[in-house]
Amino acid sequence: MMNNDNIISKETKLFGYIGEHAGSSSFSAKLNKLFKANGDDIMIIPMNIREDDLYFTVTNMKTSHVNGAVISSEYVAQMPDMMDDMSAIARRSGMCDIVYKKEESLYGDIFSIRVLTEHLKDLYASKIAIIGTNHYAKAFSFLACGFEVSYFNDDLEALMAFTKEVDLSSADINRIASDMPVDLLAFDAVLDFSDLDSLAMIQKLPKTAIDMKNTKQFSALKQRAVELESSYTSYDDLLEKLTKKAYEEIKRS
Repeated sequence: MMNNDNIISKETKLFGYIGEHAGSSSFSAKLNKLFKANGDDIMIIPMNIREDDLYFTVTNMKTSHVNGAVISSEYVAQMPDMMDDMSAIARRSGMCDIVYKKEESLYGDIFSIRVLTEHLKDLYASKIAIIGTNHYAKAFSFLACGFEVSYFNDDLEALMAFTKEVDLSSADINRIASDMPVDLLAFDAVLDFSDLDSLAMIQKLPKTAIDMKNTKQFSALKQRAVELESSYTSYDDLLEKLTKKAYEEIKRS
């Protein structure tokens, strides 16, 4: 969806929103409303891209009229291999969720995890449980100043390697398994950054349970929250804050 007038001129600064189901998300519509409300000659266009076409689409931005792109959550871990340069946090985390074209090169950065940390601070959450060791877990750990974080994973060896990679010398690490009941009620929030098919071992969830999966992706946390009649927040539930932050980042670019 474009802006309300659907007008693109030669001067319009174009960005893409790249995802497998980008067109079914309101991300682009919300961001375009911000551009229009502020009189910006900028437009973001949803781009439904299959995984097989992702590399071709992104790398071809170097010579296209597109100035960059916001990347949907399912593709963020594949971006670093396509970038010519990245911010330090993107490089160390192994993910990019916003891409800028600089002359004929691509520069990757992260904005969504900054939104997540700000959201948790708005909720006055300080004691955080993180499940998993993926790119989102790494990015959050690098930005987790002010939070008391405990880490949970089904593979303790992988969790120990993770803590070394993100420079956590005395982290609170915990093993989880299907036959080990887990009570997370003492935490202010739980962030699921795992690839577990089930979180049935969790007996109690805190009042805030978040993963960065969009509504088209399977969420074990959402499934467990429904079963426990607890609250759950997805990537799409944070769209207002995500689009506001994306607006700020694109305006600065």
